[in-house]
Amino acid sequence: MIRKPPTHRGAVLFSEHELERKPATPPAWRANVDGGSRGNPGLAAYGVVIRNPHGEIVARLKKYIGRTTNNVAEYYGLIAALDYAQSNHVRALHVESDSELLVKQMRGQYKVKSSDLQPLFERARKMSQSLASFRINHVYREQNREADALANEALDEVSGGAERNSKSETRNSAAARNASPNAIRVRARFRSGVLYPLEDIRLEDGVEVEILIKPSAKI
Repeated sequence: MIRKPPTHRGAVLFSEHELERKPATPPAWRANVDGGSRGNPGLAAYGVVIRNPHGEIVARLKKYIGRTTNNVAEYYGLIAALDYAQSNHVRALHVESDSELLVKQMRGQYKVKSSDLQPLFERARKMSQSLASFRINHVYREQNREADALANEALDEVSGGAERNSKSETRNSAAARNASPNAIRVRARFRSGVLYPLEDIRLEDGVEVEILIKPSAKI
C-alpha cells in the first residue's frame, strides 16, 4: 500500500505556483525647476537643479527663452529637466516646483485651458510617461531658491545685454541726428548676401551711403 505524503491546509507547492516578483523601482533623481518672467509677459527664463540619488548636484541648467509669461517659463524648466533625464538615461525622476499651476496640471487636477500652455503640457506629459517612475510635488519658494537663482541669473545676463544695446542705440540715434540735413532714413532687409531697400529710392551713380545696422529682435 502506497501512502501519500501528508498535506497541510494552505500549503503551496513551488512546482505548481511561481512566485511573482515585482521589478525593483530604480533610485530616483531629483530636479528642482523654476521659471520667471519680468513683466509677465516679459523677459523670461528658467532654472533647473538636478541631483542624483545620493543628493549630489550634478547639473545646473539655466536659459533665457524670450518674451513670454511665468507659466510658460515654468513648463520650459520642467521640459529641460525631463530632457536631461532622457539624455542621461535617468529612469526615475522626482520634480519639485513652486508653481501650483504646473504641479496640479501635470497631476491632472487642473485642466490646461491656455493655448500657450497646451503644447508644452502635452510634450511634458509624453516625456514623463517614458520614465519608469515620475513624481511632481509642490514646494514653497524657499525650498526652490537654487532653481530660482539660476532663472534670475539668466535674466540678469540678458538684461545687461539689453541695457548695452539700448546705450548703443542711443549713440547711433545721436549720430543720425548730427548727420547731413539732406540725409534720409530707409528701411532695408538683408537676404542671401544682398541688402534690399524696402522703399522706392532713386540715387545717382557714385552717391555714397552710410548704413546703420539695427537687426530686428527675434523672440
